[in-house]
Amino acid sequence: MPWRLMTALDLAPVQILADTIHLAHPEDRQVFAERLRLYPQGCFALEEDGRLTGYALSHPWHFGAPPALNSLLRDIPSDATTYYVHDMALLPEARGKGYAAQAGERIARHAGSAGFSHLSLVAVNNSQAFWERLGFHATSVPGLEDKLLTYGPDAVLMVRDLAQDLG
Repeated sequence: MPWRLMTALDLAPVQILADTIHLAHPEDRQVFAERLRLYPQGCFALEEDGRLTGYALSHPWHFGAPPALNSLLRDIPSDATTYYVHDMALLPEARGKGYAAQAGERIARHAGSAGFSHLSLVAVNNSQAFWERLGFHATSVPGLEDKLLTYGPDAVLMVRDLAQDLG
């Protein structure tokens, strides 16, 4: 599998990928560096033929309180209630090869082994159907509507129940 743990050497190429893929959702390099520093076991790089073509960032967090875009976390909460998928991005040439599903399963296995019962994320850029194929479903949290709008008009909070994966 071409997914591997991200390293500090990947931060510059990851920033280039993010700037290329997420035009409407820019994030500063400090965001990527902080995620890697705080929770390296949840940061992955997709490498094909010696070139980064994707990345994924994930970490424990509080359910129903997704971090604001382009913001620093400061720390990982010790009382986290969900395993949060911050971002998964692939260049067009890496899509359609099953890499996103591989990353999703790797993240789910890690979250389950870390004791989390579900994954959560905010789907953007009309990606809800994609995440549904990976076992997520849309959910709502009262009072979260305004924060979701900061992610874009199509933003949807989604959850994947890991207990169902075991059954």
